[in-house]
Amino acid sequence: MEWMLMPLKRYADFSGRSRRKEYWMFALFQVIVVIGITILGGILGAFSPDAAGEMSFGGSLMFGLIGLYFLAVIVPSIAVQVRRFHDQDKSGWFVLLNFIPYLGGLIVFVFMCLDGTRGKNSYGEDPKMNENVGDVFS
Repeated sequence: MEWMLMPLKRYADFSGRSRRKEYWMFALFQVIVVIGITILGGILGAFSPDAAGEMSFGGSLMFGLIGLYFLAVIVPSIAVQVRRFHDQDKSGWFVLLNFIPYLGGLIVFVFMCLDGTRGKNSYGEDPKMNENVGDVFS
């Protein structure tokens, strides 16, 4: 759970490096929250129209909550992507690849799956080395 909430603790921190684990656990957290809101909306009747054929209260509530959640996590989502690019010794401006239609999201997805550079790079220390990795064998 710590890894899922770490990008929220570092809300607008665009400096430093982030591990793949931090990025993907945050992505998993976002999926879980959206599924939870969707289930709540389903329980409140979001997927069935009212008598007039318009969106029900549950649907309005569900879309409103998803919209508010999206607004709340847009900055930490961009920040954790920037830190992932920093982990690979790339500029944070690579986030703008997301705006290329069709291929941009796929390119960023591949970059998010790649391992970061080992050791220190121009954006800071290796986040994997901060976990006392050598203590296991000493």
